[in-house]
Amino acid sequence: GTQAKAIADTLGIVHISSGDLLRDNQARGTDLGITARSYMQQGLLVPDGLIIEMIEDRIQDEDASQGYVLDGFPRTVEQAESLGEALGKRGEYIDRVASIAVGEAELVMRLGGRWICRKCQTPYHEINLPPARNGFCDDCGGDLYQREDDTSDAVSKRIKVFKDQTAPLIDYYIQEGNLVEINGEDTIEGVRSALLNAIA
Repeated sequence: GTQAKAIADTLGIVHISSGDLLRDNQARGTDLGITARSYMQQGLLVPDGLIIEMIEDRIQDEDASQGYVLDGFPRTVEQAESLGEALGKRGEYIDRVASIAVGEAELVMRLGGRWICRKCQTPYHEINLPPARNGFCDDCGGDLYQREDDTSDAVSKRIKVFKDQTAPLIDYYIQEGNLVEINGEDTIEGVRSALLNAIA
Protein backbone atom coordinates (compact mmCIF):
# COMPACT_ATOMS: atom_id res chain seq x y z
CA GLY A 1 0.00 0.00 0.00
CA THR A 2 2.78 2.43 0.91
CA GLN A 3 4.62 1.81 -2.36
CA ALA A 4 1.53 1.75 -4.59
CA LYS A 5 0.38 5.14 -3.29
CA ALA A 6 3.84 6.67 -3.77
CA ILE A 7 4.15 5.31 -7.32
CA ALA A 8 0.70 6.56 -8.29
CA ASP A 9 1.54 10.01 -6.90
CA THR A 10 4.88 10.08 -8.74
CA LEU A 11 3.35 9.05 -12.07
CA GLY A 12 0.24 11.18 -11.66
CA ILE A 13 -2.17 8.27 -11.97
CA VAL A 14 -4.81 6.73 -9.72
CA HIS A 15 -4.04 4.38 -6.83
CA ILE A 16 -6.77 1.72 -6.68
CA SER A 17 -6.60 -0.42 -3.56
CA SER A 18 -8.95 -3.40 -3.43
CA GLY A 19 -8.77 -3.26 0.37
CA ASP A 20 -9.76 0.41 0.46
CA LEU A 21 -12.67 -0.26 -1.89
CA LEU A 22 -13.84 -3.11 0.32
CA ARG A 23 -13.57 -1.02 3.48
CA ASP A 24 -15.46 1.81 1.79
CA ASN A 25 -18.26 -0.62 0.97
CA GLN A 26 -18.23 -1.84 4.56
CA ALA A 27 -18.41 1.70 5.93
CA ARG A 28 -21.38 2.44 3.67
CA GLY A 29 -23.05 -0.83 4.62
CA THR A 30 -23.43 -2.11 1.05
CA ASP A 31 -24.27 -5.76 0.42
CA LEU A 32 -20.75 -6.27 -0.90
CA GLY A 33 -19.24 -4.71 2.22
CA ILE A 34 -21.29 -6.83 4.60
CA THR A 35 -20.45 -10.05 2.74
CA ALA A 36 -16.76 -9.18 2.43
CA ARG A 37 -16.37 -8.31 6.12
CA SER A 38 -16.93 -11.89 7.29
CA TYR A 39 -14.08 -13.11 5.07
CA MET A 40 -11.65 -10.29 5.90
CA GLN A 41 -12.08 -10.69 9.66
CA GLN A 42 -10.83 -14.26 9.33
CA GLY A 43 -7.85 -13.30 7.15
CA LEU A 44 -9.43 -15.06 4.15
CA LEU A 45 -9.67 -13.80 0.58
CA VAL A 46 -12.97 -12.27 -0.45
CA PRO A 47 -14.54 -14.43 -3.22
CA ASP A 48 -13.31 -13.61 -6.72
CA GLY A 49 -16.70 -12.64 -8.13
CA LEU A 50 -17.21 -9.83 -5.60
CA ILE A 51 -13.74 -8.38 -6.05
CA ILE A 52 -13.76 -8.59 -9.85
CA GLU A 53 -17.08 -6.78 -10.13
CA MET A 54 -15.90 -4.03 -7.80
CA ILE A 55 -12.56 -3.52 -9.63
CA GLU A 56 -14.17 -3.54 -13.08
CA ASP A 57 -16.59 -0.84 -11.97
CA ARG A 58 -13.79 1.27 -10.47
CA ILE A 59 -11.45 1.24 -13.47
CA GLN A 60 -14.23 2.60 -15.65
CA ASP A 61 -14.31 5.85 -13.65
CA GLU A 62 -13.04 8.94 -15.46
CA ASP A 63 -10.06 9.44 -13.13
CA ALA A 64 -8.69 6.02 -14.16
CA SER A 65 -8.72 6.76 -17.89
CA GLN A 66 -5.01 7.70 -18.00
CA GLY A 67 -3.84 4.63 -16.10
CA TYR A 68 -3.79 3.34 -12.54
CA VAL A 69 -1.85 1.30 -10.03
CA LEU A 70 -3.73 -1.74 -8.73
CA ASP A 71 -2.92 -2.55 -5.11
CA GLY A 72 -4.02 -5.89 -3.65
CA PHE A 73 -5.53 -7.15 -6.89
CA PRO A 74 -5.37 -9.61 -8.51
CA ARG A 75 -4.67 -12.14 -5.76
CA THR A 76 -5.54 -15.36 -7.58
CA VAL A 77 -4.91 -16.70 -11.07
CA GLU A 78 -8.69 -16.62 -11.65
CA GLN A 79 -8.77 -12.91 -10.79
CA ALA A 80 -5.80 -12.29 -13.12
CA GLU A 81 -7.54 -14.06 -15.99
CA SER A 82 -10.77 -12.14 -15.41
CA LEU A 83 -8.88 -8.86 -15.24
CA GLY A 84 -7.07 -9.65 -18.48
CA GLU A 85 -10.37 -10.40 -20.20
CA ALA A 86 -11.99 -7.20 -18.91
CA LEU A 87 -9.03 -5.08 -20.01
CA GLY A 88 -8.87 -6.80 -23.40
CA LYS A 89 -12.44 -5.73 -24.13
CA ARG A 90 -11.34 -2.13 -23.54
CA GLY A 91 -8.19 -2.44 -25.65
CA GLU A 92 -6.05 -2.24 -22.51
CA TYR A 93 -3.46 -4.52 -20.94
CA ILE A 94 -1.21 -4.88 -17.89
CA ASP A 95 2.12 -3.06 -18.37
CA ARG A 96 4.03 -4.48 -15.42
CA VAL A 97 3.42 -6.71 -12.44
CA ALA A 98 5.69 -6.05 -9.47
CA SER A 99 6.30 -8.97 -7.14
CA ILE A 100 7.73 -7.52 -3.92
CA ALA A 101 9.57 -10.43 -2.31
CA VAL A 102 9.63 -10.43 1.50
CA GLY A 103 10.47 -13.31 3.87
CA GLU A 104 7.84 -14.70 6.22
CA ALA A 105 9.43 -13.43 9.45
CA GLU A 106 9.66 -9.93 8.00
CA LEU A 107 6.03 -10.10 6.85
CA VAL A 108 4.82 -11.02 10.34
CA MET A 109 6.77 -8.11 11.82
CA ARG A 110 5.55 -5.64 9.21
CA LEU A 111 1.88 -6.57 9.25
CA GLY A 112 1.73 -6.89 13.03
CA GLY A 113 3.09 -3.34 13.40
CA ARG A 114 0.93 -1.71 10.74
CA TRP A 115 -1.50 1.09 11.59
CA ILE A 116 -3.91 2.85 9.23
CA CYS A 117 -5.45 6.33 9.30
CA ARG A 118 -9.17 6.06 9.92
CA LYS A 119 -9.89 9.10 7.70
CA CYS A 120 -7.56 8.91 4.68
CA GLN A 121 -6.29 5.29 4.91
CA THR A 122 -2.61 6.34 4.90
CA PRO A 123 -0.55 3.40 6.25
CA TYR A 124 2.05 3.68 9.04
CA HIS A 125 4.29 1.22 10.85
CA GLU A 126 5.46 1.22 14.45
CA ILE A 127 9.09 0.63 13.40
CA ASN A 128 9.53 1.31 9.68
CA LEU A 129 7.24 4.30 9.15
CA PRO A 130 6.03 5.79 12.45
CA PRO A 131 3.86 8.92 12.43
CA ALA A 132 5.38 12.16 13.71
CA ARG A 133 2.81 12.17 16.53
CA ASN A 134 1.93 8.79 18.02
CA GLY A 135 -1.61 7.71 17.15
CA PHE A 136 -2.30 10.44 14.60
CA CYS A 137 -1.93 10.73 10.82
CA ASP A 138 0.73 13.10 9.50
CA ASP A 139 -1.40 13.94 6.43
CA CYS A 140 -4.84 14.69 7.87
CA GLY A 141 -4.56 14.37 11.66
CA GLY A 142 -6.97 11.42 11.76
CA ASP A 143 -6.82 8.67 14.39
CA LEU A 144 -4.68 5.62 13.60
CA TYR A 145 -6.03 2.13 14.18
CA GLN A 146 -4.94 -1.47 13.66
CA ARG A 147 -7.10 -3.45 11.26
CA GLU A 148 -8.73 -6.68 12.41
CA ASP A 149 -6.85 -8.61 9.71
CA ASP A 150 -3.49 -7.37 11.09
CA THR A 151 -3.77 -9.27 14.37
CA SER A 152 -1.23 -12.09 14.85
CA ASP A 153 -3.72 -14.91 14.16
CA ALA A 154 -5.09 -13.23 11.05
CA VAL A 155 -1.57 -12.45 9.78
CA SER A 156 -0.55 -16.12 10.06
CA LYS A 157 -3.67 -17.14 8.18
CA ARG A 158 -3.07 -14.49 5.51
CA ILE A 159 0.43 -15.84 4.89
CA LYS A 160 -0.93 -19.36 4.46
CA VAL A 161 -3.62 -18.08 2.09
CA PHE A 162 -0.93 -16.23 0.12
CA LYS A 163 1.15 -19.39 -0.30
CA ASP A 164 -1.87 -21.43 -1.38
CA GLN A 165 -3.71 -18.95 -3.60
CA THR A 166 -1.59 -15.93 -4.49
CA ALA A 167 1.92 -17.37 -5.01
CA PRO A 168 0.80 -19.14 -8.26
CA LEU A 169 0.32 -15.65 -9.74
CA ILE A 170 4.10 -15.32 -9.93
CA ASP A 171 4.32 -18.20 -12.42
CA TYR A 172 1.27 -16.89 -14.27
CA TYR A 173 2.77 -13.45 -14.86
CA ILE A 174 6.22 -14.88 -15.64
CA GLN A 175 4.51 -16.75 -18.50
CA GLU A 176 2.76 -13.52 -19.51
CA GLY A 177 6.19 -11.89 -19.67
CA ASN A 178 5.43 -8.82 -17.55
CA LEU A 179 6.59 -9.76 -14.04
CA VAL A 180 9.49 -8.05 -12.31
CA GLU A 181 10.68 -9.13 -8.85
CA ILE A 182 11.69 -6.49 -6.32
CA ASN A 183 13.63 -7.05 -3.09
CA GLY A 184 11.01 -6.01 -0.56
CA GLU A 185 13.42 -6.16 2.39
CA ASP A 186 15.34 -3.11 1.19
CA THR A 187 14.56 0.31 2.67
CA ILE A 188 11.27 1.99 1.76
CA GLU A 189 13.21 4.38 -0.50
CA GLY A 190 15.20 1.52 -2.05
CA VAL A 191 12.07 -0.47 -2.85
CA ARG A 192 10.40 2.62 -4.31
CA SER A 193 13.40 3.35 -6.52
CA ALA A 194 13.53 -0.25 -7.77
CA LEU A 195 9.80 -0.19 -8.51
CA LEU A 196 9.98 3.07 -10.44
CA ASN A 197 12.95 1.78 -12.46
CA ALA A 198 11.07 -1.44 -13.22
CA ILE A 199 7.98 0.28 -14.57
CA ALA A 200 9.64 3.24 -16.32
